[in-house]
Amino acid sequence: MTDGVDSAHTAADRTAVEGLTVEHRTNPLGVDADRPRFGWRTTSRVRGRRQTAYRLLVASTPDRLADGRADVWDSGRVDSADSVAVRYAGPVLHASTRYHWTVQVWDENDRRLPEAPTARFETGLLSTDGVTGWDGAKWISMAGKAPNSAGSPLLRRQADLKAGRVREARLYVSALGVYDAYVNGRRVTVPQDGSTTHELLTPGWTNYDTTVSYFTYDVTGPVVGKPQVTLAAVLGNGWFNGRVSDNSVYCSDDGNRLALKAKLLIRYEDGSTQTVVTAPGDDWRATDTGPYRADDIYDGQTYDARRELPGWTANGFDASAWAGVEEHDFTTRFPESRLVAYPGESARLMPAWDRRPRSITVYTGGGDFVPDPARTVTDPTRAVTTPITLHPGDTAVIDLGQNLVGVPRYTLRGPAGAEVAFAPGEMLNDAGAGADGPEGSVYRANLRTAKATSTYILKGDPKGETHQDSLTFYGFRYVSVTTTATVTLTELTGRVATSALRDIGIVETDDADVNQLISNVRWGQRGNYLWVPTDCPQRDERCGWTGDTQLFAHTGLYNTDSVAFLSHFQDILIDSQRTYGADGAQFTWIAPGARYNEPVPASGWADCGVVVPWTVWQMSGDTTLVDRSWDAMTAYMDWIRARTGDTYAGQGAIFGDWLAFQVTSTQLISDVYYGYSARLMADMARATGRTGEAHAYEELFSHIKRAFITKYLTTEGGRLTVRSSLGSPPPWTPGGSPTQTEDDSQTALLWVLKLGLYDTEVQRRALLELLVQNIRNDAAYKAAHPDSTRVGHAGNTLSVGFLGVNVLAPVLTEEGQVELAYKLLHQDAMPSWLYSVKNGATTVWERWNSYAKEEGFGPVEMNSFNHYSYGAIMEWMYESMAGIAKDPAHPGFKHFWLRPHLDPTGRITRVSGSHRSPYGEIVSEWAVRESEFRYRIAVPANSTATLRVPTSDPDSVRESRTPLSRVKGVTYLGFDEDGTASFELPSGRYELTSAIA
Repeated sequence: MTDGVDSAHTAADRTAVEGLTVEHRTNPLGVDADRPRFGWRTTSRVRGRRQTAYRLLVASTPDRLADGRADVWDSGRVDSADSVAVRYAGPVLHASTRYHWTVQVWDENDRRLPEAPTARFETGLLSTDGVTGWDGAKWISMAGKAPNSAGSPLLRRQADLKAGRVREARLYVSALGVYDAYVNGRRVTVPQDGSTTHELLTPGWTNYDTTVSYFTYDVTGPVVGKPQVTLAAVLGNGWFNGRVSDNSVYCSDDGNRLALKAKLLIRYEDGSTQTVVTAPGDDWRATDTGPYRADDIYDGQTYDARRELPGWTANGFDASAWAGVEEHDFTTRFPESRLVAYPGESARLMPAWDRRPRSITVYTGGGDFVPDPARTVTDPTRAVTTPITLHPGDTAVIDLGQNLVGVPRYTLRGPAGAEVAFAPGEMLNDAGAGADGPEGSVYRANLRTAKATSTYILKGDPKGETHQDSLTFYGFRYVSVTTTATVTLTELTGRVATSALRDIGIVETDDADVNQLISNVRWGQRGNYLWVPTDCPQRDERCGWTGDTQLFAHTGLYNTDSVAFLSHFQDILIDSQRTYGADGAQFTWIAPGARYNEPVPASGWADCGVVVPWTVWQMSGDTTLVDRSWDAMTAYMDWIRARTGDTYAGQGAIFGDWLAFQVTSTQLISDVYYGYSARLMADMARATGRTGEAHAYEELFSHIKRAFITKYLTTEGGRLTVRSSLGSPPPWTPGGSPTQTEDDSQTALLWVLKLGLYDTEVQRRALLELLVQNIRNDAAYKAAHPDSTRVGHAGNTLSVGFLGVNVLAPVLTEEGQVELAYKLLHQDAMPSWLYSVKNGATTVWERWNSYAKEEGFGPVEMNSFNHYSYGAIMEWMYESMAGIAKDPAHPGFKHFWLRPHLDPTGRITRVSGSHRSPYGEIVSEWAVRESEFRYRIAVPANSTATLRVPTSDPDSVRESRTPLSRVKGVTYLGFDEDGTASFELPSGRYELTSAIA
């Protein structure tokens, strides 16, 4: 062993330790964890590179790490391969303190790798009571302002700075409602992609009666060199005071007053400090006479530029005529509510994803909606730059080319008092059924009661006026623009907002339609991962539906860096369980509490509380969320057992297999999810050392299985049948959906096969044959099932809803029906994934038939065009098409499978896939040409993979000219009858070829 860096680690092998994270974030501000989790990755061109030991060093300054004498914590050398969620074990951390850290790593030869970069993290206030560390900061509101009265509160305070040079300044801030914060005239920004950007709707959405989030910002720049500091904020209703929160504990029939809580901490070079805090008294002033006239999550925002107050956020503004402030009664109403540092990344505007117009069509007034060719621009290049003049009665329809979530930014010229309305929507009306306006106009019927309009009243600046809303958000591809006076629109941009900030996975093929589907899934996730994983971003809903969340979680984690995001949602769900769940034990179908909350049985949705911790653990290798959720999960499982006892039935499932075209009884859905959750609980118990509980949940699953087989499997008439018609359909089914339950439904068969709810292999084969026949849906099948909904659909189509969509392709593949899985993927007849692509979708739809060029729009009461649930197919694309599959026995991709499944239909001949796992980037790229399979692989350092290569001859699997079985470090595992050769691979990069039939 050598303590120094071994000279053998030269630039040629390019070994490095990188990707240092704390609490799954890079250089985070405002960490409130008392024992933060550290993580890092090793990259190397050397095959078989792995970590055998590490040493964590934490110090008060970077230079104290350089010689290895850390003054905060030195873990000493720890002989371990762990590099994910390694806990801090040093002295108690101090609040509002920056710490610097690094890690030393030893490789498989016991040589220390080159130094890792120095990283940092900064603690927050390390308290949850809203008092400790806040230096007297209170929740303050504008004095005398009634809830829901016109005008957003604007609050400001100016204070003199002490003499001396400012070293650093931190702002800790939260709101009851949402805030835009300013320091010395500059709106607070956050780092993003090498620059900075604005957040949207901070501090996000929680169950305010139990938890409110605060954020930490580095505001040193605006403070340094100034004799005074002005702290200012705009408050919006957000989720705290809007229709979205009807039916919530904190909701008031008379409306909720908005409030701000903030602490500005200034540290000087001489070691002294100064704070500016929110508190009642004459120091803070407030007004509601400014330009922000109205805002609502559902209805949009109204901004009157004539009311702007130039300089109100900066030093020197005279606010003496403004009202005072008073303490809000929040802490009296909810004394147990915790004020906690937000544990992930905020929702923010992402400039790299902004969208500009692809076309602009101007329709003239006079009662006829007629395009004006002189003002219509169809060339995308010209549409970005061409000014458009509009008169009263005109309507401009702007196509951004992509359904997105965020806000429009626009620049206008016109007279003072001119009112311009921007009405976003996802689709254009056509001449078909369900249209809500003339052909070419923006379709908005699916917004239901949401007004979703950005209204701007001009101040008359001849140089032009630019605005974008900040107190609401929209889901849209198209924007309809109307005006009360002649104005010129010189610019419009769709600003994209999301909490899914970093893509870490890619799948691409040589099939344009499949690539469009992949793009649709990604854009759907961006739009609906906004503070909480929502169902849809456009109508009067936008809630954290838990069924959507759990079934998409794998895809979400493959696509983006979402561990912190989903972990935070789980915390919100646990809060909701205690407040809104039946008996304080049932996980809810929505979180946070919202207008649609009801404590009724909802298997598949409620099970999110079990599925999400399991999925986060599987994808990240971190058991923290499992431990943090354990009491809540066991309470939920015990609650079901107390309700159903020795029947071993589930709690019930009001939504069933939501929006399926073949209806499965809700009780069967509930029973399989009870079994599924029991199995996941057993997995998590074993992983966290709860051996006795693991055995108990295994036993519970065996009882559920036996009860299920007895109840639902029958061999009457000599034919095995899954009695999925036994019971009731969902009690509420949106228009256009079938309502009659059927035996041997696709979703029932899929779950029976997935969970092994049968006794013999003969039964398994029979069940698989029933599934295959159902999907193929040929003339013989239709003749044998004349009453089935399958009669009305084409062959090789799916008929699943939300709770079958993420099971379909994986089960088919696992059962050897790869060709059928690919046929379903390529199908574009309804119902299918590509049906929406064929009909112009740029995001995933809520319904398989949300729209058809031939038939028009689907039922308006439930018809979102940005609803990611059916995008869960992308999990299969990563695992089976690209071939990057996690190994449940080694979570976090410590060990994983590379097992690409070629497309037997021949339509896809090339796939490129990658995923940045906790250990580094996994690459799986394959191509087929004639009888040769070419494969490029990357296995990250400190991990291993089992490779399954399609081939007709295992000896033909070669790296260059060398049989892979003879390559150093590679172990040949054998050849299977299905035409795959298996190998165990150490880390490294490989380029392989093999012969295929």
